Amino acid sequence: MTAVDSPEKILFISTSQAFLSKEASLRHVRELHAAGSSWDPAWWRRAAELGWTSLLVPEELGGGSVSGDGVVDLAGVAELLGKTVAPGPLYPVSTVLAGLVDSAERHAHADLIDALMTGEKVASWAVSEPGRGWEPLEPTATATATEHGSFRIDGSKDRVEAGAQSAVLLVVARSEAGVRQFLVPTDAPGVRISPQQSVDLVKQYARVDFDGVVVEASAMVGSAAETASLIDRQSQIAQVLQCAEVVGVLETVFDLTVQWALDRHSFGRPLASYQALKHAFADMKMWLEACRATTAAAVADIAARAPKSNLSASIAKSYVGEMAGQIVQRCVQMHGGIGVTWEHDLHLYLRRITLYRAMFGTPEEHNVRVYQAAAK
Repeated sequence: MTAVDSPEKILFISTSQAFLSKEASLRHVRELHAAGSSWDPAWWRRAAELGWTSLLVPEELGGGSVSGDGVVDLAGVAELLGKTVAPGPLYPVSTVLAGLVDSAERHAHADLIDALMTGEKVASWAVSEPGRGWEPLEPTATATATEHGSFRIDGSKDRVEAGAQSAVLLVVARSEAGVRQFLVPTDAPGVRISPQQSVDLVKQYARVDFDGVVVEASAMVGSAAETASLIDRQSQIAQVLQCAEVVGVLETVFDLTVQWALDRHSFGRPLASYQALKHAFADMKMWLEACRATTAAAVADIAARAPKSNLSASIAKSYVGEMAGQIVQRCVQMHGGIGVTWEHDLHLYLRRITLYRAMFGTPEEHNVRVYQAAAK
């Protein structure tokens, strides 16, 4: 998603790519899965040293980006992650940082922001609720914050990425003043974290139950007036980063399949020479470039904080979520029997995009949002 048009960008992208190729290859992903791990904390600190965690943070708080546009640069990193379905808490940390740095009281959270940027701490966004679709601005009565000088948090959240590995959760809850967000330490009394099964090999999620968890008023992120815009911004960041990673997945799987069809012969001819396969490749290439274009448009709008950012994010999430599965499934079929074996790497990519289809709103949910926007 990042146009490599300066020496600084070339260095940033090439360094990140080299780091992922060496430290987060498909072999490493399989090793992590075999060990039951999501990522190595030391690995994440090295990733943070590359600047991944500082891209959304303003310079006044110690952050900065290569191009001056952190969203664009972060989308470029996400696309690289897709090429090896790399592990790591880039999305949960980025969504929390997006909320912290956009709040009027961001300097009050400077210590946490610094800890997240260095990789010493990991934080995650607790926004989804059990049995409910994507409704970040409408938490139910099962996720409440009751004020008694301090705040008492009760309820449940699920599909919290890296919930068990996080030191802090940014929890969306309903209070008397409306929807608010609170920083809750995962070791606070009353917090119970239960692992949830994920189809991905290394992406780990959790259900988090809050039973009378007490936090001070200083734990609030954003005022009552700005909370809705913060949650919108965080949602857009999460959605567009996942779309960018999926584009990286699709490009890798498509190129791998094209090379397979060129190398594999049937009746003395390369598979790629058969007209039926040529048409299939043409269709997939068209869908891939459309995924890239819708994602790039969403990245540009979110980076510019355009009024239509929500719509652009929904268009990208809807289209990419719908077409990515079709592209990878076709690639699996073109590989024949070997494409459905554990030893082949295709299923690692298919697992990642299947997971992302369901996170932060399904294509069907975003279709409704696009339709509602068009009907206004």
